[in-house]
Amino acid sequence: MSINRVADLGDLRGKRVLVRSDLNVPLDGSTITDDGRIRASAPTIKQLSDAGARVIVMAHLGRPKGAPDPAYSLAPVAARLSELVGSAVAFATDTVGDSAQATVAGLSDGDVALLENVRFNPGETSKDDAERGAFADQLAAFGDAFVSDGFGVVHRKQASVYDVAQRLPHAMGGLVAAEIDVLRRLTVDPERPYVVVLGGSKVSDKLAVIDNLLGKADKLLVGGGMVFTFLAAQGHGVGKSLLENDQLGTCREYLKRAADSGVEIVLPTDIVVDTAFPSGDRTPQPTVVSASAIPDDCLGLDIGPDSSAAFAAALTGARTVFWNGPMGVFEVDAFAAGTRAVAEALTKVDGLSVVGGGDSAAAVRQLGFADDQFGHISTGGGASLEYLEGKELPGIDVLDD
Repeated sequence: MSINRVADLGDLRGKRVLVRSDLNVPLDGSTITDDGRIRASAPTIKQLSDAGARVIVMAHLGRPKGAPDPAYSLAPVAARLSELVGSAVAFATDTVGDSAQATVAGLSDGDVALLENVRFNPGETSKDDAERGAFADQLAAFGDAFVSDGFGVVHRKQASVYDVAQRLPHAMGGLVAAEIDVLRRLTVDPERPYVVVLGGSKVSDKLAVIDNLLGKADKLLVGGGMVFTFLAAQGHGVGKSLLENDQLGTCREYLKRAADSGVEIVLPTDIVVDTAFPSGDRTPQPTVVSASAIPDDCLGLDIGPDSSAAFAAALTGARTVFWNGPMGVFEVDAFAAGTRAVAEALTKVDGLSVVGGGDSAAAVRQLGFADDQFGHISTGGGASLEYLEGKELPGIDVLDD
C-alpha cells in the first residue's frame, strides 16, 4: 500500500487544503463533554496552517437526517478548535452554500475554517453514487488538495471521506497514519503475549473481530453485556441480563475453537447485578453473585471483584493489548469498578496498550485516566474494529496510489 503523507503534497503555501477530520464529540447542549477527538485532530490542522496552507476542515457531528439541525451544529467545536490551534477558526454556517463560499474566499495563508456539519447535506451519506458525487464536486471545488485525517470515518464510503479523495491530490494526515501503524502492529506479527479485551453490549457487534483474532491473540478476555451470551452458551442462567439468543451457537463454536487452538478465553466468574437498569433517581443496589448463579430477577451490570482481579492478572506480562468495550455500565459508579480495573491494568503494560476508541476511550477519560497513560487511544471505534476484522476500509483504500 502506497499512501502519500502531507509532506508528499509539496509546498502548500497559498494552497487551499481540504481536511476531513473526525470532530464527532459528545455534547451536553453546547458544552463539549469530551474533546479527545478535537485534540487528536488539531496537530494535522496546525501542521497545515503552519505550512501556509489555507485550511478548510470538513467534519460531522452525530446523525442528523440530511438536513440542518441546531442540536448537531459544529459551532461549539469551532470555538474549541480555535483554542487548540492557537488562532481563530472561521466557521461557515452551511456546508457548500453562501456562508461556506464566502468563508473559503476570505481565507489568507495559514488561516483555518470549519464548514458546518457535512451530514446536514443528504449527499454526504447517500448510497447513490451520483448524489454523493455531486456533493463531493461542490466540496472539492473549495480545495487544491485533500488530507484524510478522520480515522473514525474511514470505514464509511461517504462524500467527504471517499469521493473528495478521488477528485483532488490526496494524502493521509498524521492521525490516520498513526492509527494505521498501531493497527498493523496489532495484526501483523504482534509482540507476545498478546491479550485482547472485549466488552460492550452486544456479541453481534464483535463477532467478526473475535473470529479474526482467535487466530492471532494468546488470550481473549470477555466482559460487558456481551458476556451473558457466552455464559448462556455454557448453560448458565443469566436472569434479565442482555442476551442474544441467536448467537448462542456462535459463542459455543468460538469457545470450542479457542480450546482446540490453545487460545485462552477468560470469562468472569462473578458478576455485579441489580434488579433494574440504573436510571432516574433510583439508587443502585449492586450485589455480587457467581457468574453461574445469576438470580432470575436480576441483570448483570459489571464484572465482579474476583473477575476484575483475574482480568488484571491476565494482562500482567502482556506485550500487546487491545481493549474495546467497557466491562459494565461505567457511567454509574456502582458498576464502574470492572472497567476501572482493566484501565488501570492497561496503564501498567510494558509494551503496546491500545484503547480501541468509542465507549472505551470515553470510559478511561470519565474515570480520570490521562491519555498518555496508554500507548494509544484510538479515535475510531468502528473503523478500528473493521480493520481488525480484516475488512477493507474505503476511506483508506481510496488513498492508495
